[in-house]
Amino acid sequence: MMTLTQELSLADAQGRRVGWRGWAALVVLMLPVLLVSVDNTVLSFALPSIALDLEPTSTQQLWIIDAYPLVLAGLLVTMGTLGDRFGRRRMLLVGAVGFAAVSALAAFAPTAAWLIAARAAMGVFGAMLMPSTLSLLRSIFTDRDQRRLAIAVWASMFSAGSALGPIVGGVLLEHFSWGSVFLMAVPVLVPLLILAPLLVPESRDPHPGRIDPISIALSMATMIPVVYGIKELAVHGFGVSAWLPVLAGLGFGVVFVRRQLRAKSPMLDMRLFRQGTFSGALLVNLLSVIALVGFLFFVAQHLQLVVGLSPMHAGLALVPGLAMMIVAGLAVVPIAKKWPARIVVPVALVFSLAGYLAVAFATGPDSLGALVGAFVALGIGIGAAETVSNELVLASAPPAKAGAASAVSETAYELGAVLGTTVLGGILTALYRAELVIPDGIPDAAADAARETLAGAVQVAGDVGGSAGMALQEAAAHAFDAGVTVTALIGAGLVVLAGVIAATTLGGSRSTS
Repeated sequence: MMTLTQELSLADAQGRRVGWRGWAALVVLMLPVLLVSVDNTVLSFALPSIALDLEPTSTQQLWIIDAYPLVLAGLLVTMGTLGDRFGRRRMLLVGAVGFAAVSALAAFAPTAAWLIAARAAMGVFGAMLMPSTLSLLRSIFTDRDQRRLAIAVWASMFSAGSALGPIVGGVLLEHFSWGSVFLMAVPVLVPLLILAPLLVPESRDPHPGRIDPISIALSMATMIPVVYGIKELAVHGFGVSAWLPVLAGLGFGVVFVRRQLRAKSPMLDMRLFRQGTFSGALLVNLLSVIALVGFLFFVAQHLQLVVGLSPMHAGLALVPGLAMMIVAGLAVVPIAKKWPARIVVPVALVFSLAGYLAVAFATGPDSLGALVGAFVALGIGIGAAETVSNELVLASAPPAKAGAASAVSETAYELGAVLGTTVLGGILTALYRAELVIPDGIPDAAADAARETLAGAVQVAGDVGGSAGMALQEAAAHAFDAGVTVTALIGAGLVVLAGVIAATTLGGSRSTS
């Protein structure tokens, strides 16, 4: 029986090109890509409204954002492997039903704890959606040139979805309550459930190997404690509660790697990481997403709570950056055919570096223009770099293991989303608390609420009113911007590191070779 690898190789050799049904299938598969990536950042703009309504602590506020990508990242490889075994389209449809149902529950969460639990459940079903989309594209587009363009569209939509989240959130919050950002999943996924069985063919690995429950448990035991420890480090500083989970997670990670190396049919082929291009492209993905999501985390708050824009207008301020992210992701495809990735990716990241440096020095209520320009620059760099690095990751993996391979790339993305809010968001929170000087006339209980988050300070300022309230709001804005300056410089350093990694590990590889 011919394997999927042989089938795809033969199809490439024959040069079979898809017609309108293939491109229609691509459009259908972009629905879950946009939805899951939008959901990573949509809460950046909904967070102030949620904070005012549910009154979460600063730790709960971070968990509201991070519970979803944390669970998603921990299960991506597992769900990708299960999709290879049981059918990628089937996994896609099951994930769509579950994601829509849990999103509806999140929309009506009465407490912060409820919302955190719902976000975690959304991560379970989101992990079923994402590996299926990219692996299905590899089975649909057997012609190499068409597949390259399809992957470029996928990567552009994935990056653009992160930027679209605040825009969608801003428009919805202008007219509806914060629960609307979760309810949007229902109308998006209904067309998927109708059209996918008609347009998207089923595919699976004909020789998937056995399911390994121990490896599944070990992968989760690696991811969750490490990210939790980083969150504790960011919020509470160095201590047992931070280092112990990190060490435990790393220990489970070592056991996981050793098990995969010894297995005849591993859940994740660790030999892929020995390829410099594969590992380098993954690290570029990871660092780029940390920079992007971290940027959105604090810019979303700055535009609303410091500049004073409504949620809708704050979201619309990011439209130029979103447009450039999509354009750059598609425009880089012909460029990457002619120039090696070790040149293309670092050059692209220079734009992202310029964006972060602009943010570092764009403070105060008159910084709207500078922030819009900064996001345009960041969008150009991230859009181009993510497209090239994603294609390199996929090109390094056997097509028959498309689900597991695409899951590795997406795991780097989701981990980057977690670390973007956890590390950069945690640093910003710590700096805000350190810089905030509570003016006279603010009661102790109100002062404690103001120190938790910028949204809390704005609410307290409104409740207190008068000169004391105005002084608190100004002090909070100053403390927040001081934290943004330092955090943006750290983000710039991450972009530089990504560029160095790209220049030294991607070699002379062309992303479309």
